[in-house]
Amino acid sequence: MSHHRHRRRNSLPVLLPGQAFPSVDQAMGPASPAPGLLAAGGCLDVPTLTAAYAQTIFPWFNAGEPILWWSPDPRMVLAVQDFRLHRSLRKRLRRFQNDPACAIRIDSDFERVIRACSEAPRSGQSGTWIGQDMIAAYLDLHAAGHAHSVETWAGGQLVAGLYCVSVGRAVFGESMFTRVADGSKIAIAALVAFCRAHGLPLIDCQQRTPHLASLGAREIPRQQFLDQVTALSAQPAPASWQFQPVYWNALMPSPLSYAQVDAP
Repeated sequence: MSHHRHRRRNSLPVLLPGQAFPSVDQAMGPASPAPGLLAAGGCLDVPTLTAAYAQTIFPWFNAGEPILWWSPDPRMVLAVQDFRLHRSLRKRLRRFQNDPACAIRIDSDFERVIRACSEAPRSGQSGTWIGQDMIAAYLDLHAAGHAHSVETWAGGQLVAGLYCVSVGRAVFGESMFTRVADGSKIAIAALVAFCRAHGLPLIDCQQRTPHLASLGAREIPRQQFLDQVTALSAQPAPASWQFQPVYWNALMPSPLSYAQVDAP
């Protein structure tokens, strides 16, 4: 019997479009060749993607591969109260904040951000996992109000940014790019400030990297993350995804107080 269970766990479920996902505890374990891999197939429409994220599942696949669905254990998560604002970044943010030519915008050009992320060079990768199918799917998700771009602008130019997914009050970081020093760090800091101001407690970072760990993200058990996401995804989303400069006070308190927006 144990042999049969072992064999079933190592056979990857192939989903039909619209078919429900298997339980995330069926994902491949840390000792497997593909830790966190849960299923293949299905589709990338808005209902499937929102259902996936609400269950801690996300798509990740290369060109020429079927759609692959993942839910790693442990999961890299940034609790926004744990964000580490290092002194050098704080100084850069103060300069950014005080420069009238610099601004944070949310959702002013989502397509440019995701396409820039798809073209950004990645250490140890020859290609990109953000192919045309993924771009089209996340443009639809953006149109449905579940995908957002946080953009760093300077001198009228988009110089850095990231995009993320939101389901209810749960936020899932996806990818980032930058063309200037610390540009993507400024975008991350802006997302953290937005989340703090709106009472959104965590940002999913998917998998561990030294950069994310240096900013305060840490690995937590998948079941703990699933419990948090289940609760948060059922709660009302922020009324508006727009960035206000006063949100910086959530990171760098100033003499001017700010009122929390949409706090639960």
